Amino acid sequence: MNAAIHQGFGPDTTERLPLPPQDSMNDTQRAAAQALIAGPRKGVKGPFIPLMRSPVLLERLASVGEYLRFESTLPGNVNEFVMCIVARELGNQFEWATHYPLAIKAGVSEATLKALAQGARPRSMTDEEAQAWAFTVELLHRHGVSDLTYDAALERWGEQGVIEIGALIGYFACICWIMNIARTPAPGGVTALAGFPA
Repeated sequence: MNAAIHQGFGPDTTERLPLPPQDSMNDTQRAAAQALIAGPRKGVKGPFIPLMRSPVLLERLASVGEYLRFESTLPGNVNEFVMCIVARELGNQFEWATHYPLAIKAGVSEATLKALAQGARPRSMTDEEAQAWAFTVELLHRHGVSDLTYDAALERWGEQGVIEIGALIGYFACICWIMNIARTPAPGGVTALAGFPA
């Protein structure tokens, strides 16, 4: 297995906030870790490693993330594609490595994801993926969406879907930023995404 892919924005990519040793965790941290292990994530990984420093925040973010990932009204391909777009836009290796294979499994084409990996607007998107791409990129770059983009999203996903795609983008931006700050590496055995900060 390859070494972990490092995350960082300079020559030093040393992980700043690794998982605390179990014997140094307080009761709240241990309870948060056990809840993650027993839940759908099956372990303390990615953003939840640095979030162990704030176990109440960890629990609340984990709950939001569980809803958005596993119970949202958005279709699975849209959900996973949006996560990949956010990871690419924010330069986060962990979320890219995690959600790239899940996006393919959900039906997003490899050609679409390869173009995204290069920072290009993918040309092979479905109409639904193109709407998700437009909504996500506009929100990340302009901090809002145009009437044209809003109306298209509303027609396709309804009011609940519009709220949930906005929340999904915000949630994944939050956890990407936390990992970028902490320099949380991607899991071992994955290929680094070209063009990402290293």
